[in-house]
Amino acid sequence: MKKIENREALGRIREASREQVKKSKCRVLICAGTGCLSGGSGEIYDRMCELVKEYPDVEIHFGPEIAHGDGEIGIKKSGCHGFCEMGPLMRIEPHGILYTKVQPEDCDEIFHRTIEKGEPIRHLLFKRDGIEYQKQEDIPFYKKQTRNVLKNCGHIDAEHIEEYLSVGGYEALEKALFEMKPEDVIREITESNLRGRGGGGFPTGYKWSQVAGQPEKVRYVVCNGDEGDPGAFMDRSIMEGDPHKMIEGIMLAAYAVGAEEGYIYVRAEYPLAISRLKRAIEQAEESGLLGDHILGTDFSFHLHINKGAGAFVCGEGSALTASIEGNRGMPRVKPPRTVEQGLFGKPTVLNNVETFANVPMIIGEGAQWFKGIGPEKSPGTKAFALTGSVKHTGLIEVPMGTTLKEVIYDIGGGIKGDGKFKAVQIGGPSGGCLITPHLDVKLDFDSLKKMGAMIGSGGLVVMDDSTCMVEVARFFMNFTQNESCGKCVPCREGTKRMLEILERIVGGKGEPEDLDLLEELATTITETALCGLGKSAALPVMSTLKLFRDEYVEHVVDKKCVSHNCSALRRFVISPERCKGCSKCARNCPAGAISGQIKEPYVIDNDKCIKCGACESACAFGAIHIEG
Repeated sequence: MKKIENREALGRIREASREQVKKSKCRVLICAGTGCLSGGSGEIYDRMCELVKEYPDVEIHFGPEIAHGDGEIGIKKSGCHGFCEMGPLMRIEPHGILYTKVQPEDCDEIFHRTIEKGEPIRHLLFKRDGIEYQKQEDIPFYKKQTRNVLKNCGHIDAEHIEEYLSVGGYEALEKALFEMKPEDVIREITESNLRGRGGGGFPTGYKWSQVAGQPEKVRYVVCNGDEGDPGAFMDRSIMEGDPHKMIEGIMLAAYAVGAEEGYIYVRAEYPLAISRLKRAIEQAEESGLLGDHILGTDFSFHLHINKGAGAFVCGEGSALTASIEGNRGMPRVKPPRTVEQGLFGKPTVLNNVETFANVPMIIGEGAQWFKGIGPEKSPGTKAFALTGSVKHTGLIEVPMGTTLKEVIYDIGGGIKGDGKFKAVQIGGPSGGCLITPHLDVKLDFDSLKKMGAMIGSGGLVVMDDSTCMVEVARFFMNFTQNESCGKCVPCREGTKRMLEILERIVGGKGEPEDLDLLEELATTITETALCGLGKSAALPVMSTLKLFRDEYVEHVVDKKCVSHNCSALRRFVISPERCKGCSKCARNCPAGAISGQIKEPYVIDNDKCIKCGACESACAFGAIHIEG
């Protein structure tokens, strides 16, 4: 693309991009997000490209109309469609068909039946409760969502700036540069009440105004793409599927606060996101949308990518900026805060990927439009990574204020298998649990805070009645303890002591006083840790102790785990009425814990038993089971 020198040239190129998209009478959008690529979507893309070359003059049928070939079939690599469990995914426009679990061997049939003849392939369509869904928008997983931030993900080619321009890309930047002053942009963001989507929910406009008001004129904009929560991939999907939207948001922030340099901090474990971001930045620079005197104005901005080593603590603002500077990623005492002395000691705007991705829509559509979505104090939408014991996992986006019940049952399809809902861990290692009485709670910053939980970056792990909540607490504490930077004693030593106690409990060696000690340690860490991550480290333990204390007591007093997840608390027994005395269990026991005589019921010595379960697996008569 030629360098865009002014506003008029941008308008012409945007219109040309739209016309180019219209020329494709048929667009095949193959999910090229990390999940689908790992499932083989790259091979699907290659095969579809081969088929287009093999049949360049194929006729495309859309109802009564027929469009001829000559490049009118567009095979595109899109970003994540969100319905990750059903991948690899393929969307075919203008039919709106979504094919699920596509394999390379399906490509020929898709090409000759759907593209050439307009016929849907039924075995590739999504089905739920006996209903077959041909159009993507009719699938309950999508129908109940409001995809604003994720609107383009799965609908445009993620690797070409022309595709972003064709759907109105950089219109908000154009509007800001030619119709708004920097203070007007800040006023619009402030009026929208956009709150940070990284977890804290801090008002974005207020943060920007603090940076803009600093006497120091050298300022920076930093995008936090670290996303360290286990199971969270919202920011990754935006960076992979719609990188220019985030970049445009960063540029609007830079214009608003007078910054000429910006950094995107991405964890190195996101190679595809890094690759797409690099390509997007290069394309924006080549077209003149990044660099000096953008669109012929006085606004200049340069954007850089900084790869992090994957430390969870680098999601904290001061640790993140220290890492970019080349120092060890560790939080520092505040004040001064990042808005006053952030990157290289200069005033810094620091927001996460999803926050910046909201900005172009707010500037383009207006603050009132944004405030019309969700509750007044937490407007807009929120992306969540829905995982765990739910039928349909994936990446979703819903209005703030949507209830937990709607997310789990309407979008997620309910609890998978024969299980019953037990709890949901929200907010990752820094969050807490919600249980059945909380299913009607609204997912917004203020409502969750009252429940002792938090949105965090947006992880939602659904758990059924087979889950051990003590083990869940141990898992998150193990993660937090491993990720502690070690700078402050409460986090470094306190989380280690809590983890040791939890490991004793799940190992069958817990004592009643351990529960009181856990609560005391949790309170101390929360009140005295240096950074926000340390202060929230004990939340999963505090939450599960409050809501599932009976499970802790069972582990400590009765030495039982009713869900049978804690292997040290399993007690294998042999039913005499079912045992045939074949001795197979004894022969497979590595500890010699089973004894008996042939054709007589065998017995297990639980003092010798190592809880491996080899006997249960070996028994052909179902005579061995876990007691309780």
